[in-house]
Amino acid sequence: MKTILEILKLAAPLQPGFHLRIENAPWMMLVIEDIQERGPDGFPVISVAHYGELNGDLMRDPEMLFEMSRSGEEAILVPMYYRNDYAGVEQYSAWNEDRRFRINARLQRDQAEFALMWDDNLRHQGFVEAFRRQRMT
Repeated sequence: MKTILEILKLAAPLQPGFHLRIENAPWMMLVIEDIQERGPDGFPVISVAHYGELNGDLMRDPEMLFEMSRSGEEAILVPMYYRNDYAGVEQYSAWNEDRRFRINARLQRDQAEFALMWDDNLRHQGFVEAFRRQRMT
């Protein structure tokens, strides 16, 4: 998730509950936000989502939740949730059950593979540059 991490670095310092909205026509709006929850390992969870609209309703295409931790100076995003409203798909790869977190490792690997492809698309679609332009205005 190098593109997302680069945007987060450009937005620093981030405050709890931060919300970044990036407009980059013709692509769907991208929103990155701190949902102020903790993930399976106790680290903050951020949402990354493209939003479209259908019949006046905001639709996620997709939304992913990531637990954000650090390894030295490097931030790490570990997927734990995927949702696509247009396709009617919602998948948790990590969840809380009876006050214990459970992880579906196979699904989490699949989500991580998708996240890498999506992140690459975001870079090629110019979301980092769009964020830089927005910050300058």
